[in-house]
Order: sequence, then structure tokens, then C-alpha cells
Amino acid sequence: METIQIQTSSKSYNVFVGEGVRTEISNFLNNHFANVTRILIITDETVARIHLDKLIPLLSEWKPVIFTAPSGEKAKTFEVYYEALSIALENGLDRKSVILALGGGAVGDLSGFVAASFMRGIPFIQVPTTILAHDSAVGGKVAINHPLGKNMIGAFHQPEAVFYDLELLNTLPEQEIRSGFAEVIKHALIYDADFYHWLKSEIHHLNALTSEQLFESLTRGIQIKNEFVSKDEKETGIRAFLNFGHTLGHAIESEMGYGNFTHGEAVMIGMIFALKLSNEVSGLSFKTDEFISWVQGLGYQTEIPEQLSPERLLLKMKQDKKSSGGSVKFVLLEQIGQPKLQELSDEFLLARIKNL
Repeated sequence: METIQIQTSSKSYNVFVGEGVRTEISNFLNNHFANVTRILIITDETVARIHLDKLIPLLSEWKPVIFTAPSGEKAKTFEVYYEALSIALENGLDRKSVILALGGGAVGDLSGFVAASFMRGIPFIQVPTTILAHDSAVGGKVAINHPLGKNMIGAFHQPEAVFYDLELLNTLPEQEIRSGFAEVIKHALIYDADFYHWLKSEIHHLNALTSEQLFESLTRGIQIKNEFVSKDEKETGIRAFLNFGHTLGHAIESEMGYGNFTHGEAVMIGMIFALKLSNEVSGLSFKTDEFISWVQGLGYQTEIPEQLSPERLLLKMKQDKKSSGGSVKFVLLEQIGQPKLQELSDEFLLARIKNL
């Protein structure tokens, strides 16, 4: 087991990574809290069917309440958020209660936002079940979606701990592995050239990752995430660099309809776009054709879905919460490990989107 300490301005907490770490949750609850009154497990339909029975027996002394959301981004709607709050109220949760998020990034976002807003904030613990959640479970950004934009309604609410049990990743379909691994690649590109070159030389088939490769990839990704979160918890500065690839990626997700195109696969297209822009305007010298060939070999789509309108994508990027005054700010690279923010004109972006 690896323990990674996350240090932010508001809270310090641990991410426990390893096989079987979920068995430590009950000890943590007894040692970390004076008296837990109720536990609400928020999960989704897919995860509940596969993994819920691995967690409930470990928490039997608290007789946990279960709320099961729809799978994927459909969990992050106002209606589902309202239902989860209603379950919390109906079952007598109070300020000494704890929410456990059992699932991927969408469940973590929903659970964290419920925890942040219920009685003005109660504790929650992340129990991720996807590779993608190595990014989303760390750092305290929690949110739900709006039809006009992804993660537009949310808060910063740090978990008490993250229990990242690698045994729970064994059932992931290849599409979800791809979605999560895009964020691993992102972390390498924005922070650690050596890690990027290791990934490129070692990872050739995502459906054949060894346990050692997965452990190394996830722990390093979490460590890199901490480098940004610890210095900028509320995203007033360098934490924005974690959005590399996300400006176009979120626009693609929104235009495709949430849940119809995975987050990581949309972000991969966004990263390719940002790498090409970086070569053009930021002085980056990067072999994008070589990168595209590598990620295509990993199964990624590398072009914008043809049914999407460049004009609509630009409009969605301008509505993104990272935009300012209607201008689009992109995270670009000066070189691997050296990101920067740059404002780009509508005309410039529209022409490049059409040629991606």
C-alpha cells in the first residue's frame, strides 16, 4: 500500500492506494471521527451491482443507507442531486454523518456536492472504482452538470480520505480504462517529461496493463495532481493547468450529450488540439504525429466527431467556466512539463478546429 498525503490550504488528508485498502475504512472511521451517527453510501447502478457487496459488510456497525444514482454523467443532474439530499434528510443524517462515494468520477462529483451542501457541509470519503477517478477523487472539486455546461454548479469540498482499492478496477471495460488513462497521460504532459517518456515506452495495450504498470501510473498521477492542488486549492492560478485538453474536451462532451462520449476520450482529442496549438503559438517542439500514432494504438479516437459543428464547439468553449469575459483561455505547453495559459481569438480557434 502507498500512502500519498494531499496538503491543501484548507485540509490535509491521505490517499491510500493498493489492493484491498477498502478493508481499512472502518478503522479509519473509528479513529478519525469521535462518533459517526449515520453513513450514506452514494453509488451508481453499475457499481452497485458489481462492488456494493464488497463494501457493505465492512460498515455493518453503522447500518449504512444506500443511494443508487444512474450510471455515468446521468448521475450529475439537478434531479438526482435533489433525490440524494432527500434520502439524506429522510434517513436522519446530521452533521456527524459521513457520505461515502463508491464509484467513478461522476459519483464522486455528485457525492461531494451533496456533502458540501447538506447542512452547509458534512464529511465525505472517496472510494474510487475507476482509473479516471485517480484525478477526480483528489483535490476537492465537486459539481453537477447543467445542459449549458459541464460542472457549472459545484463547490470546493475536500474529502476526509481517499481509499483507492486497485482490486475494484479489475472489472473495468476497456472504454473506461481509456477514459481514465487519458488523465494519466495529461498529468505526465503538464508536469513530468520522464514520466511521459516512460508511459510512451512501456504502455502499448491498455487491456493488458500489468498491476505494476497500473500502480506506478496511478500513484504518479496522484502525486502530480497534488503538486498543483497543494499550491492552488481554489484554482486561482496554476491549478488551471490541470485543465489541459479539457476546454475542447468538455465542449465535445456537451455537444455529444453527456454520457455518449467518455470524458477521457474527449479530453484526448482536446489534448491533441492543444498540442498542435502549442507547436504553432507557444514554441513547443513536439512530434504530434508520433503521439497520435501512439494513442491510436491504445484505442483512442483522435479526431472531432464529424457530426459536431465547429461553431457550436467554439460557443461551448466560450461558455466554459474557465473562460473570462467571453474569451477562451487555453492551457498550452511551452515544452513537456511547462504549461501556460494563453487567450486565443475566436477566429483563430475556429479555423484550427475546422482543420483538426
